[in-house]
Amino acid sequence: MLTIFLMNKRVIETVIDVFYEKYPDLEHGLTHGGDPYRLLVMAILSAQCTDKRVNMVSKKLFERFPDPRSIAASKEGELEEYIYSIGLYNSKAKSLRACCKTLMEDFGGEVPSGFKELLSLGGVGRKVANLIRGDVFDLGGIVADTHLIRISNRLGLVDTKNPLVVEKTLSKLIPTEKQTWFCHRAVEFGRDVCRAKNPDCDGCPIKQRNACNGIKK
Repeated sequence: MLTIFLMNKRVIETVIDVFYEKYPDLEHGLTHGGDPYRLLVMAILSAQCTDKRVNMVSKKLFERFPDPRSIAASKEGELEEYIYSIGLYNSKAKSLRACCKTLMEDFGGEVPSGFKELLSLGGVGRKVANLIRGDVFDLGGIVADTHLIRISNRLGLVDTKNPLVVEKTLSKLIPTEKQTWFCHRAVEFGRDVCRAKNPDCDGCPIKQRNACNGIKK
């Protein structure tokens, strides 16, 4: 087990080097401006939706709903008008109202940093909780999205599509202070190189450094 762990650590170190070189100044896909409330809302909206679409919708959304209180007090149908172009907008509106009501009732309108507390909010699962903790509070956290799961399997770091297993495995391999940084770059790498279909294996800088012997197309 120790040998496998050390091998995986070397793979991660190589991937980190590649990400540093390939994406030195990568910005967050969601333009939240460092506001915990905005990132929370946008992260909930981003499920099965592109960051570009969420960014477009959020401009008018936050003009009308600038804080948790305004969403919590919104009438059914009102919030939906602002997010109807986003997939699953009805269920997301319901989650956002529940989320913001809990923020107002239990946290004084402030987004909490605790993992358990974040999971108590409507629409928030482990992925969103880790995103908030990492991006807003610098507490790290592995955001096990579809790109990270795919890349981790192809590199031989895991042999499962279970997000929780991927999260827990990578959290042991990647230093806490680099976890958020790593996950954002893994998303870009998954779009640019390690695509779900037709991955660019020949042009992959990780493969060129002999760090992906476990790749599975």
